[in-house]
Amino acid sequence: MRKTYVCVLVLCSIAGTNAQETVVWQKDIKSNTQDFLSQVTTTIDQQYLITGSSIQSSKLQDGKQNNGYDFHLIKLNQQGEQVWEKYIAGQNHDYLSATVTTQDGGFLVSGTTYSSKGLDKKDDSKGGSDIWLIRLNEFGDELWQKTLGTSSDEEAKAVVQTTDLGFFVAGNMQNSSKGYGSKDVWVTRLDKEGKELSQLILGGRGLDEVEKMIPTKDGGALLGIYSRSSEVRGSGSGIGNSETKPSTERPAASTAISQMPKASSNFGEGDYWIVKLDKNGKVEWEKNFGGEGDDHIRTLALTSTGFIIGGESRSERSGNKSVGIEEGTDLWLISLNERGDEQWQKSYNFKNRDILMGMNVIQSQELRAKNQDATKGILLGGYTQAEGRIEKDDETFWMLYLDGNGNEQWRKHVNGDSRKREERLSDLKLNRDGSIVLAGTSAEELGKENWKIVKLGDKQVDQLIEKHDIKIYPNPVSDYAYVEIGFDFKEADIMLYDMSGRQLQNIKTKNNVTKLSTQALVQGAYLVTIKTDTNKTANAKLIKK
Repeated sequence: MRKTYVCVLVLCSIAGTNAQETVVWQKDIKSNTQDFLSQVTTTIDQQYLITGSSIQSSKLQDGKQNNGYDFHLIKLNQQGEQVWEKYIAGQNHDYLSATVTTQDGGFLVSGTTYSSKGLDKKDDSKGGSDIWLIRLNEFGDELWQKTLGTSSDEEAKAVVQTTDLGFFVAGNMQNSSKGYGSKDVWVTRLDKEGKELSQLILGGRGLDEVEKMIPTKDGGALLGIYSRSSEVRGSGSGIGNSETKPSTERPAASTAISQMPKASSNFGEGDYWIVKLDKNGKVEWEKNFGGEGDDHIRTLALTSTGFIIGGESRSERSGNKSVGIEEGTDLWLISLNERGDEQWQKSYNFKNRDILMGMNVIQSQELRAKNQDATKGILLGGYTQAEGRIEKDDETFWMLYLDGNGNEQWRKHVNGDSRKREERLSDLKLNRDGSIVLAGTSAEELGKENWKIVKLGDKQVDQLIEKHDIKIYPNPVSDYAYVEIGFDFKEADIMLYDMSGRQLQNIKTKNNVTKLSTQALVQGAYLVTIKTDTNKTANAKLIKK
């Protein structure tokens, strides 16, 4: 991929107020092929990993050429400058679907592979398409990789890290003898080294596709599934009583495959199916939400008291949907408590077909410490497509901000000076400092999708973010810690002292978050002091375990 960086963004508000945003930076990563952007992942030290699938223009190692799609990763620093770029290639098409940042500062990437052993892929195919996992450190070096699959076709969709530092990997399997319908959901639980601990198949009599998965506070996971299936009757299996049977499709002799048939019934053509897993990968509860039309779940978010689930809806008031639609498809959000009970639901419309691609929840740390509802607001991102007519805001990025009860506060469109044929938002991330990163594609011509990464500073959002002069995490610390500076500066010194006042380290930084090595420190207490070019200072205690 030939990369060219251009700044072309203009942000305008459609809420009738003056824009309160600034473009911190924008990167346009240009391509001569149809490249697929999956997501932007924010690292612990507030850098960014952009991931997707691309066809390489140059030859691979040993002069070999792969003409298929490969995993494509680009890491940007806090200023939007490229830190490293990496392709991970098999001998056939490989599509990167999901990435999670790990507690050690690295990553686990998950994708769908049609490749057997060869090039970067170390395992043989399990049959059909498989799920390919690769664990990387912060520099992009491989730590381990694993191929998950059966004799059926599997596709990767989501991956999360849990509180025990292991992982849940979620995907779909098609026409499996162990499934219930034409497509079922397949969840694998791994330890931090990639060892398989358990597997679970979820499904009904029809098609079920997992769209999103998030980790929960208790070490489990929440699955958002687009369901076009009916419940499985007469299976004798219920919540907490999943079946475990021998199978010719078992990929590892030591890993049992459990099955959980869908127990809730669909209300319409397509519904939101929400499944809560405990830390051992067993189903705690499941809920179905929908109207008589097609409702497509897109994303999930964790609140202080439960969850927000969101997507797009074509249903009028019907089923358990209590809000109607205005035009085309509307955004449909539902707030749930931790047991899955509905708290509220709301709909929003941008005209034509509205597609939700990202959701971030802003929380109050002060209220959370008091065990009160700490949800301050919800930031949504997506794009709108024309259905039958063209308007100026068709196929452009938008942002929508809601209060904690789902009431709209403002909305904005993000437009480019040089208008492309289409612009689609793939992901949106809200940073701890109140800035926003949007990642999407824009096409000069169809079949040539350029990656468009934009970082915005937003005064309205910034006012909602609780600031700390200095923050250290994790603390207590083992081998390294991250020092976060909460006020504005261009350059700062981070100094580490022991309790006698002896200076041990002095690091110059331009970043809001900086990694600090503590491997050489003995157990005890230390003082971290920051001093900026604006003469602001702050201190915090660091504890070495």
